[in-house]
Amino acid sequence: MLFAGPLKKMKVFFQSPVKYTLEIGDDLLLVNDLIGKHWNFQYQHKTQCFCGYKVDKIFRQNFCYDCFYSKPEAGDFILRPELSKAHLGIEDRDLEWEKAYQLKPHIVYLADSGGLKVGVTRKEQMPTRWIDQGASSAIILAEVPNRYLAGELEVALKQHISDKTVVKKMLGNSLFPIDLIEEKQKVLSLVPEHLQVFLSGNSEIPLKIEYPRPTAFEHQKSISLEKEAQFSSTLVGIRGQYLLFEQGKVLNVRSHEGKIIHLDIR
Repeated sequence: MLFAGPLKKMKVFFQSPVKYTLEIGDDLLLVNDLIGKHWNFQYQHKTQCFCGYKVDKIFRQNFCYDCFYSKPEAGDFILRPELSKAHLGIEDRDLEWEKAYQLKPHIVYLADSGGLKVGVTRKEQMPTRWIDQGASSAIILAEVPNRYLAGELEVALKQHISDKTVVKKMLGNSLFPIDLIEEKQKVLSLVPEHLQVFLSGNSEIPLKIEYPRPTAFEHQKSISLEKEAQFSSTLVGIRGQYLLFEQGKVLNVRSHEGKIIHLDIR
């Protein structure tokens, strides 16, 4: 099977295990059905920004230079919710777009992603956000009405809890799952008083997530198509936005988004 075009982030569907699809050009691949198949990637040294412009190299975060400095999708508030200003009526790059993105319910959560982490996502993105990060379980800590308040709470908590996913641990075989109900009780006292009204009830239980992946994936080698334009191996599993290949080789689809490739699967 031959496919060609720009890679896109895998779409996920919450099932047990998670169901994945991968878009390459005009083709949509059912990735779960391709586990056990041999994948041969050839990177064409061109990348397509989401604006449609093809460049030799992406500038940052899969955006071309112009988009990174002009589009609201690349605004600082995307990675740092506490910098959101739409609730004040202050424009960063496009106030109407920013209002639509920022002024809707957001969730602050705890997740087991190979270690305890705190994170923020729009409510409509659950559980997609948790799956994309490769979490084995996640629990809602608070629901707030806008992105700024979610960022404010996350900033308060990440002084005590990491807000990063340690990929090596996430992809490894964790023998000691985290008790998120217990961890949630521990962090309640860390929530600033004016944000405690947004805390979720104690009845919340963690969402468990299973992936189509091997039982152990301890020794890993990250594959970069920028450095290795041709890569070939057998797919053995999937977790988060990572394709897991034989001999511990892993390819982060998200970080390769927009790269134009030829893919042969047999």
